[in-house]
Amino acid sequence: MPQARPPTFDDIAMEDGLAAWTALSQSVSDYWSGAFERGATPVELVRDYWRWIRVSSERGRPTWSTPHEIVFEAPIARLRDFSTAGSRARIVPTLVLPPQAGHDSCIVDYSPEQSQMRAILNVGLTRAFTLDWIGATQQTRDASIDDYLDTIDLAIDHAGGRVNLVGDCQGGWLATIYAALRPERVNTLTIAGAPIDFHAGEPVIRAVMERMAPGGDLTAYRALVASGGGVLTGEQMLAGFILIKPDNEVARQAQLMVNMHDPEHVSRYREFEDWFKHTQDIPGAFYLWIVEHLFRDNELLRGRLRIDGQGVDLAKIDCPLNLLAGASDHITPPDQVFALADAASTPEAEVTRRITEGGHLGLFMGHEALSEHWPPLLEQVAKHSRPARAARQPVKAL
Repeated sequence: MPQARPPTFDDIAMEDGLAAWTALSQSVSDYWSGAFERGATPVELVRDYWRWIRVSSERGRPTWSTPHEIVFEAPIARLRDFSTAGSRARIVPTLVLPPQAGHDSCIVDYSPEQSQMRAILNVGLTRAFTLDWIGATQQTRDASIDDYLDTIDLAIDHAGGRVNLVGDCQGGWLATIYAALRPERVNTLTIAGAPIDFHAGEPVIRAVMERMAPGGDLTAYRALVASGGGVLTGEQMLAGFILIKPDNEVARQAQLMVNMHDPEHVSRYREFEDWFKHTQDIPGAFYLWIVEHLFRDNELLRGRLRIDGQGVDLAKIDCPLNLLAGASDHITPPDQVFALADAASTPEAEVTRRITEGGHLGLFMGHEALSEHWPPLLEQVAKHSRPARAARQPVKAL
């Protein structure tokens, strides 16, 4: 029986276009049904429209939710310290590497109810830090993979020299590369939605790349960076995310119209849009390195990746591994994440795999992931990080 061919860019575009049209049609129907039920007058309908325009176009700067302090700032990142008062020095510190994808790093502390940092503190990992990536400028547009690894080194030095690394998406493969190069400085490694085998499964990003770089020619990517003055602009990255799943964007805007009279829905909408639409630029040199060596050539898994003359050997990773993937993650399918377990030398008994029902962003800030999946994973981290008799004190909601 012949195997089904992988979906092409046109297949995905047609499927997503149909989904977007379906979402829009359903929302229009829901809006008019609601307007009829509440007896809306023509004047009220016009007011709804203008309020929808205003709310959908207003943007605020995203914020961090949990008390902390900035303890140093480097050209490409600052280090935020969430450690609680009286943290026991014997507990191995935990360092989070957020996604670096054109959005603010505060996704790891999105809200009081949706915070990876609070989840970390709540299992007793009371010495907790996160890097906060700074948007690229003309001074940092040539920042390289070496600069990112050096910044991680600085953060680990500040934390004491050995940490539990937690990496989300781009932060996950970056954490993995660091762990392979400096295994003695990594106590445990936890990654979520992070591609390790960039060619596994049928991710939408691969289909997009086949269209933009036929035969592996990166001319279009280089032109994209050149058009941004040496950086990949946050607006370009945002447009790419929206084009990958346009039905999500259409549904979100249409549902805002349906729920304009629901203050909680409007508040949630604003909170997400403030984060999603507040963009920052990515260094062009770093971005092109990623596209060539990871997305195109899959050198990390193939064992061909070299950084500053040193080979990146995943087999040198032998610490406990915690791997989290999303069943409906169209950006990083589970097989891309779980490939790390086969490539590393960690015994199977010290590998934990979990799959959420949600998609990509839900891995980092979704209620299901943060309430059902992160706590057990972080308990595994804590088991390897604290004295046997150390007690845990949950963090109260602020």
